Amino acid sequence: MLKQLSVFIENEIGSLAKITSVLRKNGINLRAISAFDSPEFGIMRMIVDKPQITKEILTGKGFVVRITEVLAIELEDKPGDLDRVLHIISAAGLGINYIYSFVIRSGKAPLMVINLDNMEKGGQILKANGIKVMDEED
Repeated sequence: MLKQLSVFIENEIGSLAKITSVLRKNGINLRAISAFDSPEFGIMRMIVDKPQITKEILTGKGFVVRITEVLAIELEDKPGDLDRVLHIISAAGLGINYIYSFVIRSGKAPLMVINLDNMEKGGQILKANGIKVMDEED
């Protein structure tokens, strides 16, 4: 499992850039990003190379930040592979809270970031079905 940061931000022009500027100024590498909004606020979810340090820095700048665990799974770069994985998850009776893909993979197979209603069970089932589940070292 990987550590993901969820940053709560106001839904206004430039709010995402405020966070990416903090990352850039502190030498933090952004690996994956997803942003969702509502009329008043948004949630920026991201995978970075230094999650705990990033949380401390952003919290110090007044942002509300939460760290959660997510699964990052390696897909084969071929049609239908995500569909195959999603059917394994649904057949196990697991719900998907959200899903997004990695930004940077340097010539490696695509990764999908998934948050499930039972992360431990999900990781076990995916591994049992031959799906590579990444960890921090990967």
